[in-house]
Amino acid sequence: MRRYVLPPFAAASINRVAWIVLALLFLSAVAARADSGAAPKYVFYFIGDGMAMPQRSAAEYYLAAKDGDGKPGVVKLAMDKMPVQGLTSTYSLNSIITDSGAAGTALATGFKTNNGAISVDKDKKPVATLAEMARDKGMKVGVVSSVSLDHATPACFYSHQASRNNYYEIALDVAKSGFDYFGGGGFKDPTGKKSKKEGDKPDALEVMKKAGYTVATDRKDIMAAKPGTKLVAINPELDHSKAMPYALDGDKKGLTLAEFTTKGISQLDNPKGFFLMVEGGKIDWACHANDALASIEDTLAFDAAVAEAVKFAQKHPNETLIVVTGDHECGGLTLGFAGTRYGNYYQYLKDQKVSFEDFSKKLAAYKKAHNVADAKFEDVVPMIKESFGLIVPTAADLEAMKQNPVKYSSSHTSPADPHGMYLRDYELDAVKAAFARSMKGEKEKSEDEMDYRAYGGYEPLAVTLTHILDNKAGIGWTSYSHTGVPVVTSAMGPGSQAFSGYYDNTDVAKKIMAAMGQKAVASN
Repeated sequence: MRRYVLPPFAAASINRVAWIVLALLFLSAVAARADSGAAPKYVFYFIGDGMAMPQRSAAEYYLAAKDGDGKPGVVKLAMDKMPVQGLTSTYSLNSIITDSGAAGTALATGFKTNNGAISVDKDKKPVATLAEMARDKGMKVGVVSSVSLDHATPACFYSHQASRNNYYEIALDVAKSGFDYFGGGGFKDPTGKKSKKEGDKPDALEVMKKAGYTVATDRKDIMAAKPGTKLVAINPELDHSKAMPYALDGDKKGLTLAEFTTKGISQLDNPKGFFLMVEGGKIDWACHANDALASIEDTLAFDAAVAEAVKFAQKHPNETLIVVTGDHECGGLTLGFAGTRYGNYYQYLKDQKVSFEDFSKKLAAYKKAHNVADAKFEDVVPMIKESFGLIVPTAADLEAMKQNPVKYSSSHTSPADPHGMYLRDYELDAVKAAFARSMKGEKEKSEDEMDYRAYGGYEPLAVTLTHILDNKAGIGWTSYSHTGVPVVTSAMGPGSQAFSGYYDNTDVAKKIMAAMGQKAVASN
């Protein structure tokens, strides 16, 4: 028998191929173990309302610029460090641009529905939610949101309503849910005053108490609640919409979204595991108002909550699935602006100290004390500087600017420009026009399309100032509403490999269901 001896180079090639094959088999085995093991005992589901790639990226660029050396870079968010990343489409059953009701329904149930609906299908029939499936499996369940707990996204996990505006009915569904923990904002209509139905209605909070829930509205009482207690934890400080304050404005009385998350972990932890949904709802609200820094700070507050789940997962690495996604993009946020060409100067955002909402409150106090006739723009100049860092130039400033006419006349700006935060002529004109418009009040509100495009129905001076500051930083906006661009979905833990790729928002729910050993089904 003839013996064949391979040349050395051929033998080396085969060895390399063998090693590559073995490595691929090993990686496949690791991935298979990650997805074929037992159902996760702990499931975290984070939903950033209005949060797509631009919102995530803006937060990362801001962190890099905030304390950096001016060079381009990012500081990775906890959600963006997760090993599995995917893209998710967000359209609803009747629109390319979804609302939070339809998006929340898709993310909670795996079913498409029409805008405005809460966990019902196109025929307005209830469909089972992930949270209800977890409850029926014996897991403990929690729902947290920085906006009111009867708002669209949180409601989609425990309620079934034809309209997201059925706030009273949604609040009553808290008691019916049997869930173990609700935390964050309050309830918009707990007594049914806004309902068109006649007759006496029980207070939804009292109904919750009769159903065995402890309703806590004080930080001390919330933190003192013992694990296993059915708890409705309402933040002590709420805005007029019963939502938590913007992270940018701070909250001295209440809890952060991260604290509500850690409280949820302690409340829900038990031998059978838990399911916890956490929504960062005010990312969306800030984007509706075109306030970049308010959106960024709420994105960071949301990411801090994600980080708490990651800490928990590090103690239970083989039992914890974490999924982070958004329900849609909002505002048409763009990381680039015509006036700054290829430049982005996020350092400027550091000079903003309050959200558009807090500034609007300060302006409201001025408007209350002054009418259109005696209002003077000079009166609010200090307020503008204090709130946004924008400076109305004095005669001396203008003279200094004239010494550098190229820099002053250009729309380009940068932190290296000593006059970068000064309002240029066209910016000052826009601010003065907005101030005059603001002083006219709601009674003078214009129905003109261009008026809406300029101010979006918000306090004219506030939105004009955020636009100018954001543009100086190199940030632009295209809308005061949602947009149809895909969002990012991130995941880690057992079952997480399924979240790579490009898929629909209904698939996010279905993938979590699959990890839990469930599937999308219509309710009886």
